[in-house]
Amino acid sequence: MRRSLAIDVRATPLDRRKGILKAGGMTLRCALGKGGVSARKREGDGATPLAVVKPLALYFRRNCKVSGVWQSTLPKIPIRADEGWCDAPGDPRYNRPVKLPYHASHEKMMRDDRLYNVCIVLDWNMYPRLWSRGSAIFMHIARPGLKPTEGCIALEPRDMRRLLPFLNCRTRIRILR
Repeated sequence: MRRSLAIDVRATPLDRRKGILKAGGMTLRCALGKGGVSARKREGDGATPLAVVKPLALYFRRNCKVSGVWQSTLPKIPIRADEGWCDAPGDPRYNRPVKLPYHASHEKMMRDDRLYNVCIVLDWNMYPRLWSRGSAIFMHIARPGLKPTEGCIALEPRDMRRLLPFLNCRTRIRILR
């Protein structure tokens, strides 16, 4: 069994929407939320939560060629066209996976871009789940140029490939300012 890896994610001093991820001997650049890192995370604020989180599962697109997916011991879930993630505070499925079409506000897991080719669900606001504290906080593939996220942590594909084999359900990710 692999040892748990401690990961620190810290906003850069010059741009709070970009970060440095340190895991073991690796130092990787990442994108953070357009609202920076916040201790008062709220739904729709675009901030990455100031928190310690752990990975729960690894969603992936079957047609994607990201090596490292199979080396991770996280539970693996192939993304289907009818999968979404509810982001509607007050809905009974808030911050949970849903089957599409879905009546309330949600995010599609099978996106037209590459962002969720590999998508790691983090346990932010899962247990317990509090209405409006933020939903769909993932670690996923970054937009070109490490453009800010809506509150997630995003990595370049090559860096995600390097990190995946070390992620397991005991990994702790400290998100710092």
